[in-house]
Amino acid sequence: MTNTLFLPELREMLADNNRAELEEFCTTLNAGRTAEFMEGLTDAEVWQVLQFAQPERRSEIFGYFDEERQLSMLAQQPTEQVAELVEELAADDRVDLLQQLDDEHVDTILPLLPVEERRDIQRLRSYAEGTAGSLMTTEVAKLADRLTAREALEELSRQASELETIYYLYVVDDDNHLRGIVSTRQLVSSLAQPHRTLREMMETDVVVAMVDEDQESVAEKVEHFNLLAIPVLDPGRQLLGIITHDDVIDVVREELTEDAQRIAAVTPLERDFLRIGLVTLSWKRGIWLTILFFAALLTAFALRHYELELETYAWLVWFIPLIISAGGNSGSQSATLVITAMTGGEIELRDWRTVLMRESVVSLMLGGFIAVIGYAVAFFIAPCPSDALVIPLTLLAVMITGCLCGATLPLVFKRLGLDPALMSNPFVAGIVDIMGIVIYINVARMILAN
Repeated sequence: MTNTLFLPELREMLADNNRAELEEFCTTLNAGRTAEFMEGLTDAEVWQVLQFAQPERRSEIFGYFDEERQLSMLAQQPTEQVAELVEELAADDRVDLLQQLDDEHVDTILPLLPVEERRDIQRLRSYAEGTAGSLMTTEVAKLADRLTAREALEELSRQASELETIYYLYVVDDDNHLRGIVSTRQLVSSLAQPHRTLREMMETDVVVAMVDEDQESVAEKVEHFNLLAIPVLDPGRQLLGIITHDDVIDVVREELTEDAQRIAAVTPLERDFLRIGLVTLSWKRGIWLTILFFAALLTAFALRHYELELETYAWLVWFIPLIISAGGNSGSQSATLVITAMTGGEIELRDWRTVLMRESVVSLMLGGFIAVIGYAVAFFIAPCPSDALVIPLTLLAVMITGCLCGATLPLVFKRLGLDPALMSNPFVAGIVDIMGIVIYINVARMILAN
């Protein structure tokens, strides 16, 4: 949200090139508040203000702008100034931004960076998108296992300005192999025994992520073990970097958003809803709508196949929307509950019997309740009370079918190695619609033929 409190003053300071006040503005407030007060400025004006901050502070303020605006500023401003800013950004953040800039622009920025930073960027850019390597930062506190607590604190004070976090300290040998982990709290507590080494106090049973591990798996580990950061290793157990909890939060949010979009039968969007191109948005929605359209044609063909029964018992037509919606809605509910439970790690494939048993009981309860209501309505519409039994019996059968299909299909997709969210609500509803028509007419045949 744009905060206009300081906009007139900022523009006046820029017009007068008031260095003293602009420097004070950049340093006095919290970095997040400073960025918030600049939201109403143009990109060029924001960049102007940022030039009055020290490089480290400049990158901190810059990090609070949304990604689209960051990219816009990097693409428009002088390359030398951009390179200076990029150098100060956290390793993982700058790689994420550079990945989204044009290759030509990146090629002009990289030569202006120090050799060490340039190699680090190229190394991180080489990891596949969606893996632990693409998420990690190489700014990690590494300490030798032979150091005492006091020596470790002295070494940490030398490294601290270059580190993103020092919640955990990683103990490595001379070949950079991870040997253990020490929390900062442990280290400070050990000052009472100044000669105790890190080898003596470290924990060797460390939860780690492999560099090519899927980001969703990494997020599950961090959540399950309640970690603030997780080390990333290569196959030889060399420590490459760490993934911090803020990056994991971004992954969880991204995965949940993708699942929600897939459940709604939309191909996941790579950009914000209001910023994605209309043609791209139409394509991502249209491709699934087309598939669902042809699935719905099967329902129409099923109705055509039972044309004779529907002509003979015209009153059955009135209840078709009711039958279809009951089955589709119950199936969508079950699919959504199972997909979200699987995403949250609440159920595994081995729990399929329990899931189906629970859905069977719930569908009987729900179907029985809706069937009573359906019979009460059909009683006044059907030719006779016995004919009206078609509706409650069909509703009960359709809702049982819908719930079981909605619960089973995501599990089947998971078993096949596919994303369960691909079994979207409209897709489940389409399948249950066809089955609902078949059940409806066959129940009608059995009861009305007598």
